Amino acid sequence: MSKDTFAFSSASLRSLRLEQQLQDWEDARRALAHRRTLTRAPLPPAPRMPDHRRNQQATPTRTQQCCRDPAVHNTFLSGDITRVYAVLQDPSMVNALMETVQEEMVWAPEMGMWTMASKAKQTSALRLAAGRGHAACVEELLFRGAEADASPGGSTALHDACAGGHAACVQLLLAHGADPDRLAAADGSAPLHLCRTPQSLECARVLLEVGGASVNARSRDGELTPLHVAARRGLEEHVALLLSRGADVSARNREGETPLNAACAGAERPAESARYLGAARRLLAAGADPRTAGRKRHTPLHNACANCSAPIAHALLQHGASANAANCAGYTPMDCLLQVVEDFPDQQPEEVARWLLNYGAQPASPKMLKLCYLSPPTLEVMLNSYTVVPPCEDWIGSVPEELLKEHAPLFESAWLTSGQPRTLQHLCRCALRRHLGALCHSAVAELDIPSSLREYLLLAPEGRLH
Repeated sequence: MSKDTFAFSSASLRSLRLEQQLQDWEDARRALAHRRTLTRAPLPPAPRMPDHRRNQQATPTRTQQCCRDPAVHNTFLSGDITRVYAVLQDPSMVNALMETVQEEMVWAPEMGMWTMASKAKQTSALRLAAGRGHAACVEELLFRGAEADASPGGSTALHDACAGGHAACVQLLLAHGADPDRLAAADGSAPLHLCRTPQSLECARVLLEVGGASVNARSRDGELTPLHVAARRGLEEHVALLLSRGADVSARNREGETPLNAACAGAERPAESARYLGAARRLLAAGADPRTAGRKRHTPLHNACANCSAPIAHALLQHGASANAANCAGYTPMDCLLQVVEDFPDQQPEEVARWLLNYGAQPASPKMLKLCYLSPPTLEVMLNSYTVVPPCEDWIGSVPEELLKEHAPLFESAWLTSGQPRTLQHLCRCALRRHLGALCHSAVAELDIPSSLREYLLLAPEGRLH
C-alpha cells in the first residue's frame, strides 16, 4: 500500500457519496435561485393547451413507473425536501404513478349483500405535494421535468392546489404551463370551481389574473359557473372578485337556477346567515333578478323562506321579489316558511312572516296554522292577518303544556276570539293594510304616527290578540 493512500471502509464510502449528492443538489438549487433572481418580472399568462388536447385525461405510457410504496407517498405528502431529494435520485420517479389500494364496501347484486372490494387509486408526486401546499417540493418536481398537466386519477395538481387553497403552488404550476381551464375527469370541475373555501381567495385571484382562467367556465355535470359555487358557499369576497372579472350574474345551471338562488339556498345555518346575506347583496347590486326561478319555479325567496332567513328575505323583497309566487308544487314563500317553523323556532320566523305580509303576501290557508304553534309569535302574526280568527280546535290541543303556560295570554285570547268578530281596531288595521297592499311596508313607514301604532299596523307581536 502506498504511503500516499489509505483504505476506506464501506460506511465511509457511502458517507462520501451521500455528501457529494447533497452538494450536487445544493449547486442545482443555487443555480435555480440565481435564475429566479434574474427574472423577477411578473409571470406571463400561462400558455394554453390546444383545444383538441384540452380536458383529455393523461394516460400512463408503458415506460411510466408505478410506485406503491407508502413511504414514498408519505415523503411527498409531508414535503420533507431531504427525503424528496433521495427519492428523486431515480429520475423516473418524477412522473411516476403513485398508486394506493383501498378496501371499500360495494354492493354485490348476485350475492344480495355488501362485500369488501379492493379499489386502486392513482395520483402523482406533483399532485400529492400540491394538494398539501409544499411549494418547495412542487418547485423541485417541476424543475426536474414533472408534467404540470398530468392527471392521474382524473385531476391535475392545479385542481389539488386550488382545493387546498395553496396560492404559491398555483403560481408555480401556471408558470410551468398548467392549463387553468382543464376539467377534472371525475365531476368536470375546472380549477376555479374548486376555489370554494375562504382560504382559496388568492388562488382564484392568481387563476384569473395570472393564468387567464375563464370566469364563466361551466362544470360538465351540473353546468355550474364559479359564481354558482362561490354563492352556494356564501363566499362574499369570492363573489366580489368574480363579479369584478365579468362573471355572468344571470347564468343558469342545469336546473335553471342562478347564483342568487344558490346563495339563498345555501344559508341553512343561522350562524352563517350574515356571510350569505353579503353574497346575496353583492349579486343583487350587480343586477341579479330575484324573480328568476329554476325549472321547478322555485325562486330565491322560496329558498330564503325555507331557510328561515329574515335578512335575506327582506333584501330580496326590497329588490322586487314576488311574495306570492308559487312554485311547481303550488307552494308560496309563506308556505315554505310555515313548513320549517318547527325546525327554526329560535330564528325569529315571525320576522320572515311579517316581511312577507307587509310586502303583499296573501294570508296562508288556516290549515297551515297547525305548523306554527311551536312559535307563538309566528302564530300571532298569522292570526292577525285574518279578519276572523279561524277555529283553533285543530291545533290548540297539540300545544305543549309549557308553551301554554308561558304564552297563556296569547292562547287564551286565541281560544276566546276563535270564530268571533274581531275588534274595530283590528278591522281598521286589516282594511288599511288591504288598501295599501304590497306598498304597506313603505307607506306605513311614512305616516306621521306614533311608533307603537306603526308597529301595530306592521303586525308586530304583542303577546295577545285584540
